[in-house]
Amino acid sequence: MERGRPKRYKYTQRWLEHEKNCQHPRRILLLGRVGGVAQSFWQRPGTPGSEQGEKESVDNRPRSTFKAWWSELPDDHKTETISGLMNGSGNMQVQKMGSERLGEKLKISEELIKKSCSLAFKAHKSPDDLFHVEKSASGSSDVVFSFPGSWSVDSWASGESAFGEKTIQLSLFPSLKSIGYYDEAAGPGGHQDFAIASFNQAFLQKFEHVLQNSQLKNKVQEAVNEKKRIVFTGHSTGGATAVLATIWCLENYPKQSNETFFCVTFGSPLIGNHIISHALRRENWSQYFIHFVMRYDIIPRILLAPLSSIQHEFERILPFFDPNSPAYASESIGSSPEAFYLFRNVMRNAASLTTHAASKLQGSTNLLLETVKKFVKLSPYKPFGTYIFCTGNGKLVVMKNPEAVLQLLFYSCQLSSESEGARIVLKCLNEHLAYENELEGSLEMQCVTYDDNLETLPLASDGFFDDLGLSEKARLCLRAAGEFEKQKRRNQEKVGSKMEMITKHLKIIEDYRALCEHTVGYYDAFKIHKNKTDFVANLSRIELTGIWDEIIEMFKRYDLPDELEAKKEWINLGTRFRRLVEPLDVANYYRHSLDEDTGTYMKKGRPTRHKWTQRWLEFEQKLQTGSCTESCFWADVEELHKLSGNFAAVYEERERVLRVQEQVGQWIQDGVIGKDVLLKSSTFEEWLP
Repeated sequence: MERGRPKRYKYTQRWLEHEKNCQHPRRILLLGRVGGVAQSFWQRPGTPGSEQGEKESVDNRPRSTFKAWWSELPDDHKTETISGLMNGSGNMQVQKMGSERLGEKLKISEELIKKSCSLAFKAHKSPDDLFHVEKSASGSSDVVFSFPGSWSVDSWASGESAFGEKTIQLSLFPSLKSIGYYDEAAGPGGHQDFAIASFNQAFLQKFEHVLQNSQLKNKVQEAVNEKKRIVFTGHSTGGATAVLATIWCLENYPKQSNETFFCVTFGSPLIGNHIISHALRRENWSQYFIHFVMRYDIIPRILLAPLSSIQHEFERILPFFDPNSPAYASESIGSSPEAFYLFRNVMRNAASLTTHAASKLQGSTNLLLETVKKFVKLSPYKPFGTYIFCTGNGKLVVMKNPEAVLQLLFYSCQLSSESEGARIVLKCLNEHLAYENELEGSLEMQCVTYDDNLETLPLASDGFFDDLGLSEKARLCLRAAGEFEKQKRRNQEKVGSKMEMITKHLKIIEDYRALCEHTVGYYDAFKIHKNKTDFVANLSRIELTGIWDEIIEMFKRYDLPDELEAKKEWINLGTRFRRLVEPLDVANYYRHSLDEDTGTYMKKGRPTRHKWTQRWLEFEQKLQTGSCTESCFWADVEELHKLSGNFAAVYEERERVLRVQEQVGQWIQDGVIGKDVLLKSSTFEEWLP
């Protein structure tokens, strides 16, 4: 130690020691990372001073290794290398010195984030005002709309459902649905409830009240006319209103340039179910929602528990957050039994939800999970957008993976021991009021971790997620969330690789249709099914239905990226497939008289693959659901053909008859279906009254 210890270990040790005593934010940022390298290099096995190195008198590595490596490394790559050493794999992306700042990543400046936070808290001081508008300094292109929060239980809970949620009216938010699952003709229940987004009813009522009883619409239109960038912001329930206002604007101003609307919230509760996240990602809107959450803040987690189970305690706690209340930030409330019970109840329900979610992410097929779900009410609320977790010591963790965010909301708020319960409970309340001070320091430090490659997150300490207190189990859950997203991308590549096969078989059927155009038409030719060409076409039909059934099942399970449902190439390919293949499916159905045993094709026999691809086209072209039936009109023709000779029955169906005739004429004129429909020997011509 006195004579033989190399300088490389002395220097790196001193870096680490100095870093631990350094208090200036910018120096903490720099030295913290360099100190991480020091600790990683100094404590490597075989290094004098490490546990193994104490037993070894000789370090077999060249003495110049570290010095040469560090001196030759380009300055702009040093921090990247540091982060790799700190976590052992380099899997998490850390903000680099001199690289893109957080604001640049989010496409909104840090000054505007801090201003939004200040205005969000300022709005609480005038709770009777439905919203506040503040334009930036002269020449600036930003306008900030801030919404005050509400501090009564009624502003959080409304309606009869356990968690206070309600299915939305699509007239207000038409995009917030699963395109494939949604069937306008279906009644409530089944997949229909699963297809439409649900919001917290109280939050939705508040937004509708703001929309109908204020100048919000006019002020937004004014800002749009002036080509301003509009930021909606709010703290607590004000954040929920800001979210709804942003979605409403994105729905009503679709032609505005990208980055016109942003939403920045601070300590906002969750507002709705998984369909919101799905729809926002599909529409490429998710990037415009930025949510800051303090590590222990209870409010972003509050709706993970049934409101009825915490109503009494919550009512007692809410004045703690109201700046106009005498009990504002009262320590007696923070240390009350009600506060502890509220925390315990919320976290217990969060544990049930995240355990169930993690099991599904990990591919569990245990039927007990679904059985338990019938007896234990699980919160329907799910995160969406970009979440930025504030660790409390100046560091920020950025998460865009909604499943990972849900897991973090639970695991980052755990007790290390029972003895710290009272301290953490008080912190859960205090941190809801701490966003301004926290962001002032953390946005200056720029010590930011991003959720890249979560699937390879180390299970042990990694220097990045340690500040969120994540256990090994928590890290496993984050891994599962990361792997789930990665698997979606792999599935996308898998279905993408089938495009060539799909195109090949569609070409075979197109050639078959062209061959039949001048005889009986390809619908009737396939139904008669007496030539070799009919057999070949059927093989391609079977091949295509197998491929598309597999693809649609992936969409139904949300096993593909959400944005894929709105991709132009898939909508076009699905439409081409449906228009070519569904007439053959209808012909096959009636050729085998399946209608006699099963029921009509449209009611009982129509495959999901055709329903979903039809809905994709209707949604993209903003058409009424059920209007693109050009591929299945033959089913109507078959049913009406059976009525031939029965004048009373034909008279009863006269509106349907006229509708089919008009539609076919229009589709032929538009080039959607072929003129072979009008051949004298076709089923259509035989049926015409």
